[in-house]
Amino acid sequence: MLQRLSREARTSPDSTRVEAPVVLVVDDDAAVREGLSELISSIGLNPVCFASTQELLASWDPDEPGCLILDVRMPGASGLDLQRRLAASGNTKPIIFLTGHGDIPMTVQAMKAGAVDFLTKPVRDQVLLDAITVALERDRLQRATADVAKRNVELLELLTPRERSVLMEVVRGRLNKQIAHDFSISVVTVKLHRSNAMRKMQVATVGELIRAWSTLPRHLRQARE
Repeated sequence: MLQRLSREARTSPDSTRVEAPVVLVVDDDAAVREGLSELISSIGLNPVCFASTQELLASWDPDEPGCLILDVRMPGASGLDLQRRLAASGNTKPIIFLTGHGDIPMTVQAMKAGAVDFLTKPVRDQVLLDAITVALERDRLQRATADVAKRNVELLELLTPRERSVLMEVVRGRLNKQIAHDFSISVVTVKLHRSNAMRKMQVATVGELIRAWSTLPRHLRQARE
């Protein structure tokens, strides 16, 4: 499955180049980095290794697809410190913790913060590969969701302020006559704004509209004319 994922990530059916996922490994033990790099490469994925979180942050492009494998305890900032830093910046890149010094409270903390898995060294190859599969699939889904949200934001920008206001009321479940009363306009005008807005948002039903609206950032969903 991992080999197929890696191959498919390089190209799509229409020959459009798609960036291959990268498995970022952060561990201060050179032997561990070398072993993980060989394992990840053996199933067709691209490993990139770092000796510290500082080294990672100095060269990492957080927008590239992939996942992170982090040691917990390292000189300087720990893997848990990096997880907190990424979360604070809104970065949801999937993280697998791999450590020789884990305990239950640490595991609970990492998992509650969204880690894919918390594994203890030495770990069986297949267990780690399974975790990488889950992490890359999570990243793929997150990126797809973000792409949909970005597209819907761009479509929303095509609406006039009044069309956006009417659409917001439709999403709230308001009837055309209620919207007309609130805005002091005719029902016919409401229907016109509603029709134009749904066409611009490229939705055909209220259900599709609600789903599209739910992908928008909160500040846009709550903005009023």
